[in-house]
Amino acid sequence: MSSNMDIRVDDLSGVEVAALLNEHLQDMYATSPAESVHALDLTKLRQDDITFWTVWENQQLLGCGAIKQLTASHGEIKSMRVANADRGKGVAKHLLQHMLAFAKCQGYEKLSLETGSMDFFKPARQLYQSFGFDIGDKFADYDNDPSSLFMHKTLTA
Repeated sequence: MSSNMDIRVDDLSGVEVAALLNEHLQDMYATSPAESVHALDLTKLRQDDITFWTVWENQQLLGCGAIKQLTASHGEIKSMRVANADRGKGVAKHLLQHMLAFAKCQGYEKLSLETGSMDFFKPARQLYQSFGFDIGDKFADYDNDPSSLFMHKTLTA
C-alpha cells in the first residue's frame, strides 16, 4: 500500500465518483437479484446522516465508502468500493481503518453492514472479518434475504 493515499470527505460532485459508483451499482445488479441490491445511488448518498469518503492517489480515484448514522450509537457502512483496476493494493483496508476511527470518534458503539452472500462478495466478507466483524442478525429496515449477510462489530474506546 502506498503512503500517498489521500482519504477525504467527498461531496459526490466529481465525475470520477459518479463513474465509480456506477461501476459499483452495475456489479451489484449483475451479481444479486434486483430486490437484494441495497447499494445507494448518488442522490441517496447525499443525505445529512451519511459521511462519504473517497480515496485518491496522484489525482486518481481508487475507492470510496460511507457511514450512515442509524442512531447516536450505531452506524452502517455503505458503498464500500475499490475501483476494479486498483484491487489488491490495500485500498479497502486503508479506508476501513479510517472509517473505524471516525466511528469511534463519533461515539458509535456498533458498526453494521449488509453484504452479499454470493462468492463474488467473499473478499469483502473476509476483509470485514479480519477487522473483527461477525455475521449476525438483520438490522435497521433490512429484511431477511438469502442473498444478504449482515455483519456487526462492537466498537471499544
